[in-house]
Amino acid sequence: MKPSTIVWAVLLSLLPIAELRGSIPFSLANGMPVAAAFALCVVTNMLVGPIAWLFLSTLHRVLSRWRPYATLFERIVERARRKVHAAVVRWGYWGLAIFVAIPLPFTGAWTGALGAWVLGMEVRKSLLAVAVGVLIAGVVVTLVAYFGIKAFSIFLKT
Repeated sequence: MKPSTIVWAVLLSLLPIAELRGSIPFSLANGMPVAAAFALCVVTNMLVGPIAWLFLSTLHRVLSRWRPYATLFERIVERARRKVHAAVVRWGYWGLAIFVAIPLPFTGAWTGALGAWVLGMEVRKSLLAVAVGVLIAGVVVTLVAYFGIKAFSIFLKT
């Protein structure tokens, strides 16, 4: 396993679009052991919640004075609020965890943390719910990627 694989796995885990859906399959496809890929990518993706909350609590206030940022942020916030709101209203913090756990685009840790912040949810409980969702998503993505790679490999000559 090359150090560049680790660096790319960490970066993909932190990117809003890729998160675990990109980092775990990338890691496995590049020869990282399953347990290492799972642990590295999940732990890194769990850092997204605190990073997002810290950004929203500090830098957002300064950047929101800049019109292009404010316009873009408002669109992103509205999308996050719409997506997270229904799950949170119905199931509370478990709804937030389930929302984050669904490994589809715009349902990961970034959107979950942003949605919780917009809805005014308690910080600690929200970050715990996001972490639980990331853990569940990590299991799902790891299983799908591992068995998908195994199934696809029967078609390749080795």
